[in-house]
Amino acid sequence: MGTEISVKEYVVRLGDDALILGHRLSEWCRNAPFLEEDLALSNVALDFIGRARMFYTYAAELSGEEVTEDTFAYQRDCRDFKNHLIHELPRGDFAFTMVRQYFVDVYSLAFMTSLLESSDSRLAAIAGKAIKESEYHLRRSEEWMMRLGESTQESHRRLQSAVDELWRFTGELFDQDSPERELVANGVAVDTRALEADWNRTITATMSKISIEIPKDELQVTGGREGKHTEFLGFLLSELQFLQRAYPGLEW
Repeated sequence: MGTEISVKEYVVRLGDDALILGHRLSEWCRNAPFLEEDLALSNVALDFIGRARMFYTYAAELSGEEVTEDTFAYQRDCRDFKNHLIHELPRGDFAFTMVRQYFVDVYSLAFMTSLLESSDSRLAAIAGKAIKESEYHLRRSEEWMMRLGESTQESHRRLQSAVDELWRFTGELFDQDSPERELVANGVAVDTRALEADWNRTITATMSKISIEIPKDELQVTGGREGKHTEFLGFLLSELQFLQRAYPGLEW
């Protein structure tokens, strides 16, 4: 039973990551620089929200209680969410969004590739569905790194500013607490520590091509997996959960 609970918590964490980032990306709907990118970002947002639904549905089944995917998305408070902090940071400008997306996409593709080998067949199946999306997401965000880095002085400046601001939130992607390490040992979870070296090499290689400097400050901000969040998550959830909070049990 203890292992089963740990699996559920792990699955909820992955759902939280996907839901919060999906919501942030959805904020670009009607706000993107041009129509094609408006549609593209909205579709990427839907991919992450769809991924969240798969994880939450599995978590609901593991719960053995009268809960659904909506329970996890709409009926929990800030401290109950265990997403990585990088996902909840405000939308920022377009460069900020695309740098965050590139950092996450490099990580996500490696993560989903590893999750395909999970001893949990349901998690492996979710990874199988998500990996093609991850490949597409990375192709898009990498192209934007090149376009913004090689375009104008202003776009390059904003790109560098975004990298400087986001870098201190990237280390958390590779942290593991004891429950997660237990799942790694059992072949269920991804050993994210094993992904870090390749992630750093990929990011560094891309940034060197466009003369973007990687910050040397080793200070990293953590706490998301413990339910310790930035002030921004509360504002995000107040918008995301408004209808269910105002009209409990509302169905379309």
